[in-house]
Amino acid sequence: MRASEHSWPMAADLYGEMQLEAQPPEKRRWRDYLPGAFVTGIAALAAAWLADHYAAPIVLMGLLIGLALSFLSQDRRTHAGLDLMSQTALRFGIVLVGARITAGQLAELGPLPFALLVLIMLAVIIVTVASARLFRQDKHAALLAGGATAICGASAALALYSLIGDKRVDQARFTLTLVGITVASALAMTLYPVLAAQLGLSESQAGFLIGASIHDVAQAIGGGFSFSPHAGEVATIVKLTRVALLAPMLMLVALWLGRGRGGETAGGTDRPRIPLRLPWFILGFLAVAAVNSLIAIPQQVQGAAATGAQALLLLAIVATAMKARLHLLLDQGWRSFAPIIVATLTSFLLSLAAALSL
Repeated sequence: MRASEHSWPMAADLYGEMQLEAQPPEKRRWRDYLPGAFVTGIAALAAAWLADHYAAPIVLMGLLIGLALSFLSQDRRTHAGLDLMSQTALRFGIVLVGARITAGQLAELGPLPFALLVLIMLAVIIVTVASARLFRQDKHAALLAGGATAICGASAALALYSLIGDKRVDQARFTLTLVGITVASALAMTLYPVLAAQLGLSESQAGFLIGASIHDVAQAIGGGFSFSPHAGEVATIVKLTRVALLAPMLMLVALWLGRGRGGETAGGTDRPRIPLRLPWFILGFLAVAAVNSLIAIPQQVQGAAATGAQALLLLAIVATAMKARLHLLLDQGWRSFAPIIVATLTSFLLSLAAALSL
């Protein structure tokens, strides 16, 4: 549904109506999805091959290949498949991420580190959003950067974008945010273990610092184990706890976006109030995590779920990058990276202070 110039975005926009077309067809046949899905799948396989053979971050490879193939989105035949991959694949991927989480992991972390971790995540988001005006940036774009940095990198950015919607943050800005947090995470994996050693941190302190501040799951775990095996174990628990907090953080974001939406617009018409209900994929995430906590899921099933989640999120990242308009991306300017830099520095400094207090 297209909003008029003076109307408020409809409630569906809150949950990621990210169509390439202003008025997509009401009914699509299964073969309408094939062109876009096929090129996305080929690009994702190429990204996985490059990441495996050159030890590069798979998210970064997916973004670069997707951007290189963005000209394909000018063909209307790819629109249905790209929409499917960037929306539906993302949401099922978020559901499968819940298979990594158990209540035992949260209990193993302990009450003080858990409380510090929650405070760090909230502070990163608040500081990043508060700094947006200083750099003349939109608060919703700052929320996207801060939330992605605080929670779990690219997968959190995708989930947050499905809440914020492209009415508030355009596709080019979202892609730029993905690129920024992926590069920052790759640099952090290399630098943070070295900084932890130079600062004389213990293995537990280094593990907490790395797990609490590096965005991407694989890079946080890799950075921890590059310091020491024990630091790697601590970093894994801390990082997975951040992933477990994805759903509560998204609830807070939904409440913040939906507050005060009633009343009248400047033109005097009533604004539709946005319902504060959770999208189905967050409920699915919580359900899978609950099952994983109550029932001993076989290791093979957990491994398959983790692989499936990584594959689906990679497809979503590639499709999102392919939908980006490069000329709009290049027009963003250096200030667009300011929220990512603020969020990354805030996350590191607060995590270091928390680690030193443990």
